[in-house]
Amino acid sequence: MRILNHRWTCLLFAQICLLANLFAAMADETTPVRFQVVDADSNTPLPCRVYLRSAAGTYYHVKSADSAGSAVTYDVKRSAESFEKHTTVSAHPFTADLPPGDYTVTVERGKEYRPVKKTITVGTAPVEETIRLQRWVNMAERGWYSGDTHVHRTVAELPNVMLAEDLNVALPLSYWVLKAYTPPAQGDESVPAKAELIRVDATHVIWPLNTEYELFSVNGKQHTLGAVFVLNQKQPLRLAAPPVAPIAAEARRQGALLDLDKHSWPWSMMLVPVMDVDLFELSNNHIWRTQFHFKQWTIDQLPPGWEIETDGDGFTERGWTDFGLKTYYALLNCGFNMRPTAGTASGVHPVPLGFGRVYVHLPDGFHYDKWMAGLDAGHSFVTTGPMLPATFNGKLAGTTFVHDAPTSVRIEATVLSDTPLESVEIIKNGEIIRTIAPTDESVVGNHHEQVVNETIPVEETSWIAVRCFSRPPTGDRRRFAHTAPVHITIKDRPLRPRRFETQFLTNLVKQELVRNRGVLSDDELAEYEQALEVYRKLHATAIPSR
Repeated sequence: MRILNHRWTCLLFAQICLLANLFAAMADETTPVRFQVVDADSNTPLPCRVYLRSAAGTYYHVKSADSAGSAVTYDVKRSAESFEKHTTVSAHPFTADLPPGDYTVTVERGKEYRPVKKTITVGTAPVEETIRLQRWVNMAERGWYSGDTHVHRTVAELPNVMLAEDLNVALPLSYWVLKAYTPPAQGDESVPAKAELIRVDATHVIWPLNTEYELFSVNGKQHTLGAVFVLNQKQPLRLAAPPVAPIAAEARRQGALLDLDKHSWPWSMMLVPVMDVDLFELSNNHIWRTQFHFKQWTIDQLPPGWEIETDGDGFTERGWTDFGLKTYYALLNCGFNMRPTAGTASGVHPVPLGFGRVYVHLPDGFHYDKWMAGLDAGHSFVTTGPMLPATFNGKLAGTTFVHDAPTSVRIEATVLSDTPLESVEIIKNGEIIRTIAPTDESVVGNHHEQVVNETIPVEETSWIAVRCFSRPPTGDRRRFAHTAPVHITIKDRPLRPRRFETQFLTNLVKQELVRNRGVLSDDELAEYEQALEVYRKLHATAIPSR
């Protein structure tokens, strides 16, 4: 009996092993799936961004099926909810070898095409899929060209990625400094670059010589100061930070622009008056396609009474965006006429290149130098989704009007979105003075449009801008667009900031003076003293009530 039981056990074990090997072999079997993405109207092959996910939640990267094609994988994760796993592919067929099962493929191309999400079933026979992307707006035909001013992708992969995202201008931060007193060429993350324009094609270009000072340590000890960018420089910078004023002077000498990055770095409000910073990132590198992640980052800076949305974990995405907008408005009210821009830090964060981007108007067609000049002039709008071309008295955003007496400004805009519009708002000196609620008639063809035709009275020196919000079909996420402001100067009626704004700015610089004593030298602390004096003078002239 024992011999029979032993033989039965051995036979059963052998059968189990046979089945295990069979299932393993089946799991190893894959089926080739071939994709082609084309424009729905012209049938022209398109470069694009691809997400491929199994029903069980496993992500797959695709590869080009053409020797002339290219595919760049991107896999960055901040948390279980905040990650980016995609492949950008050239305008060629691409493939994936997949085990049998159900899959979801999502294809996107920048902001001007509708995303396509499709379920496919893979068996044992090869699969071929053609995906048709529908363009809902063509901004180049309207004279608008896009850029991302905070880029950490390599120059080698940018041509593929820019075409997949239809991003016209990329400014990679080739020189990247993380330690105080370190010249850019010696930065741990720096890659030497030349002042030579790289042309991907006639309307997509890379300017590789840009610098980020992002300082997390001073004299070998952790002590965060913050970040600022020098964009479109002509020579590598030899200056270390701090101090920052000499860097600003050298940037001006080279015809470069200074970009603030995020508004709530510890040193940000010192930089604005000391460096005379040019650009403010209204859409910054904490705003992603995936879930909002940095809920606690600088939450301690949030001033009471600003009505910024938070939840039990800290900032909401809406609250973080609003915090940036209101800080920008405070600086504009103080007379710092910074122009808006957008940057993603794609390359280090889980976000596609150009998810937030700035569009610049070029009526005579694309030219890189004119694009940079238009960015500097504020002939622009920033977006994470909707499109917001607008004129003010027939002029572009960024224009300054000068009058001897009170006047008015006529705003004409056509707000465009591929998803339903939530609201269109006119902002004057930081206040929402008019809201246009979209109607059912706003659906035009395959997108939503809201015409704005409003006249705004101007009694004193002011700035005016337009912003809008849209809502994707699912979830509670919002996308937004925001024009650069126009400035209206009225003789003998100066613009005055609001007291709660100047108090906020003054307090931030005071706190930094205390925090940096014993860490920075007296000469370096003098820049904070200089900024504090500027804000104190502004506070003395501020409007006493909201």
